[in-house]
Amino acid sequence: MAIDTLLLARDVGAGLATIGVAGAGVGIGNLFGAFVGAVGRNPAARDKMFRDVLLGFALTEAVALYALVIALIILFA
Repeated sequence: MAIDTLLLARDVGAGLATIGVAGAGVGIGNLFGAFVGAVGRNPAARDKMFRDVLLGFALTEAVALYALVIALIILFA
């Protein structure tokens, strides 16, 4: 019975750790949506903004990768 409880707690903890992946997906959608809107208003600034958008994308995606790593550590460590 105690082992079942520990396995359940492990699985729930890993599931909760993956919430960061959903948050990162929302963040990436907001980031590129704002970029498309800004380019629609000022197409001349596209090249200057695109570098910042890629940096924001990389940092947001890193959060998702960290969340997945933590979930995998919880499951398999």
